[in-house]
Amino acid sequence: MTVLVAYNSSPHGEAAVRTALAETRRRDLPLHVVVLDPQATDAPTPAGLAALLVDAGEPSITYRHEHTEPADAILDAADAAGATLVVVGSRKRSSEGTFLMGSTTQRVLLDASVPVLVVKDTYDA
Repeated sequence: MTVLVAYNSSPHGEAAVRTALAETRRRDLPLHVVVLDPQATDAPTPAGLAALLVDAGEPSITYRHEHTEPADAILDAADAAGATLVVVGSRKRSSEGTFLMGSTTQRVLLDASVPVLVVKDTYDA
């Protein structure tokens, strides 16, 4: 049982990690991070992610292969990690597209076998 978070180097990716960390503390579960920005498996943890994980202990981190769709990487990592919750970030949409989410978020919501928490980076008042 774990909380899985999908991270990319963006404000909504960082918001997803912050929320996932709060959920791991609340649920007393370990954290698994799947990095969506393609990079070598032996690459150092991205600086933005490392800064967010300073007080997170030692979460497991996996990286999306460049030929794998982001939604597939998230869903596969959730299954492999035995996730009980998946946390993903969602970027702000224009007023014309507010009723639609990104295709990755939508696919994860529809195909995940566990609850999915979608996080925005900022909320408008």
